[in-house]
Amino acid sequence: MARCESAPVRPHRTRTDREEDPVTIKAEYIWIDGTQPTAKLRSKTRILTDGSKLPRWGFDGSSTNQAEGHASDLVLEPVFSCPDPIRGGDHLLVLCEVLHTDLTPHPSNTRALLRPVAEKFADQEAIFGIEQEYTFLKGDRPLGFPEGGGYPAPQADYYCGVGADAIFGREIVEKHLDLCLAAGLGLSGINAEVMPGQWEFQVGALPALEVSDHMWVARWLLHRVAEDHGVTASLEAKPAKGDWNGAGAHTNFSTRAMREGYDAIITACEALGQDGKPLEHVRQYGTGIEERLTGAHETAPWDAYSYGASDRGASVRIPWQVEVEKKGYIEDRRPNANVDPYVVTRLMVDTCCTELARRMQV
Repeated sequence: MARCESAPVRPHRTRTDREEDPVTIKAEYIWIDGTQPTAKLRSKTRILTDGSKLPRWGFDGSSTNQAEGHASDLVLEPVFSCPDPIRGGDHLLVLCEVLHTDLTPHPSNTRALLRPVAEKFADQEAIFGIEQEYTFLKGDRPLGFPEGGGYPAPQADYYCGVGADAIFGREIVEKHLDLCLAAGLGLSGINAEVMPGQWEFQVGALPALEVSDHMWVARWLLHRVAEDHGVTASLEAKPAKGDWNGAGAHTNFSTRAMREGYDAIITACEALGQDGKPLEHVRQYGTGIEERLTGAHETAPWDAYSYGASDRGASVRIPWQVEVEKKGYIEDRRPNANVDPYVVTRLMVDTCCTELARRMQV
């Protein structure tokens, strides 16, 4: 598998003819903009001759909802890179944090908020697996919905299905999977989801910063390959109104203590439900949370909190094998497909690890 790097980055280049000949590297600088209520990905290409040195770069923040025109310069700080599987060769994808020109984090830079929280609780060895659902749209209709209007057959045969009457967009999904693996991203699986044209890929298990970096780059690759096929990969929480499943980003979470014993599993579940934590979390779990978390379609109501074993109607699910083995992980089923992974991982680490640390000191 190809290798990804956190900055500073080792060379990805090779010399072919004369050692002194420069190698031309296309570095695609990727960042998260300031669009509200849901941020978007942006990118642009810089030509380099040395892939081991990824310089800071600038951009016009007034064109990305991140600055005013009278002071629009912002800074791109490379924090993660991997091989560019689309361009191939020595070319790179470079994920960046957004900074002010004084090199302080921009308000849209949620990665900078995660970093100190992850460092504070590093001794608990938290890891995440995020299940990214998404929906292919042709125009404003999901793939598999009749082009002239109306609706396909009700949800029944689409989830993990096979055949042209049930599956729509598989060629894009397979291409995206191949690209992510070639880039060295930590994908662990894919599947067709409950609604026509809806799919999922999973990233992890990885630490908070790493899983979030990989997720953002995997999202960029998803949008990029869908672009080549003339469709949109939507992360909207409720892309089809009515009796259709929404799209989430179920977030699986575990610490070393949770991987060793069941008491820590229960502590984490209870921590997510106490002292105003449920609303604190769901309010930051993505745009359109009330449309998706209705209590139907395998969700709990957005304004209630519950946890239970094998319960996909609960806010937080304890997988059946975890209950049997009395150790493992939990699944927060509330985050939307459009959640910021830097935000959900920060909230879960802060809430659960704070309580786990307190219990261990008692």
